[in-house]
Amino acid sequence: MAKITYVEWGGTEHVVEVADGMTVMEGARDNGIPGIEADCGGACACSTCHVYVAPDWVDRLPAREPMEEDMLDFAHEPDPARSRLTCQLKVSDALDGLVVHMPEKQI
Repeated sequence: MAKITYVEWGGTEHVVEVADGMTVMEGARDNGIPGIEADCGGACACSTCHVYVAPDWVDRLPAREPMEEDMLDFAHEPDPARSRLTCQLKVSDALDGLVVHMPEKQI
C-alpha cells in the first residue's frame, strides 16, 4: 500500500491508501477523488487523468512511454517536466508519499 496525496485545483487535499499493482488513476477513481475523469478507463487513450507531479517526485517516477507522451499533447496545459497520466503510474511501495496536483480542468 502507498499513501497518495491528490490535490484538487482549489487546493483541497485527499490522502488515500492505494494497493500495490493498481494505478494512481484507479486509486482516485475508487476513492471518489474529483478532478480525475479517466474517460478511457485507463487505456491511455485520452488525457482526462492528467496531473502535475510534485517537483520532488519527477525524477523518482519511471520515464514516460511514447504513448503517454503522445496523449499528453491533448492534456490541458501540460508541463514538460511535471505532467503525467495517472493511468500510467503503477502503485508500489516506492510511490508511498506521492503528491499529484490536478489541472484546472481535464479536456
